[in-house]
Amino acid sequence: MRPLALTLLLLATASAQERPLPNFDTFAAEVKKHLATDEERQSGYMFIERRSEQKVDSSGRPTSQSVKVFEVYPGLPGENRYRRLIEQDGRQVVPAKLAQQDRERQQNVESFVRAQNSESQRQKAARENEKARRRYAQAIDDLFRIYDIRMIRREAVDGHDAIFATLTPKEGVKPVTDDGKIMRNFSARAWVSESDYELIRVEIEAIRDLSFGLGLLARVHEGTVATYERRKINNEVWLPAKVTWTASGRLLLLRRLRLRGVSEFSGYRKFTVDTSTTYGMPK
Repeated sequence: MRPLALTLLLLATASAQERPLPNFDTFAAEVKKHLATDEERQSGYMFIERRSEQKVDSSGRPTSQSVKVFEVYPGLPGENRYRRLIEQDGRQVVPAKLAQQDRERQQNVESFVRAQNSESQRQKAARENEKARRRYAQAIDDLFRIYDIRMIRREAVDGHDAIFATLTPKEGVKPVTDDGKIMRNFSARAWVSESDYELIRVEIEAIRDLSFGLGLLARVHEGTVATYERRKINNEVWLPAKVTWTASGRLLLLRRLRLRGVSEFSGYRKFTVDTSTTYGMPK
């Protein structure tokens, strides 16, 4: 780097750090308003998801890898998003299989429409949506109750001024939700847009071993790290860009598996009834 450019960079960094950090209570209240799940963020969009999954040995070396590419569309109310597999391990899915996927999807949509024609089904769906919203709100309250959150410094991330903060579980705080019980097992580092109050990046680290299904289904070991990254799309909305994770488990309760995965999201397009229903075959 040239001396002049280095000097300007150092001056800009020094100037950013001279500015006092935002008031914690005010900033945290705004961040809380903007928190939303990736499912909710992506619900109005169609996009491409590239999902890589590796099996690794005890030393962390890959032993096999699977790569799948999906077109992802908004799901039916109360259901997961529709993932249309278009490529697997570098090979395009043949048109006949794509057509089969589309037929099965069309049948599911028609069945859903028929079921929703009754008033009782509509009321049931409304109750389930409200229950999910309450659960999420309670989980967010648990997050701010469980963690000691400290704003450390201001950093630049992808051209955005971000507040870097650490989240450490407090001792003796009892969670209200099941999500909160899981949170207690993780510490976190977060980068939050100072102007938009949006999460840009989160790194979550297990501070103790954590088992699921009594340890028979999966196990997260102390020191395991997962990362979540978001990007501002079209200068208007923050959407997921990349997720990485690791885990271990057992196959048929016998053979131990260690897995590492990466999901990358791109090609976001707002979805409406007039949106083209396909991206076309991948290049």
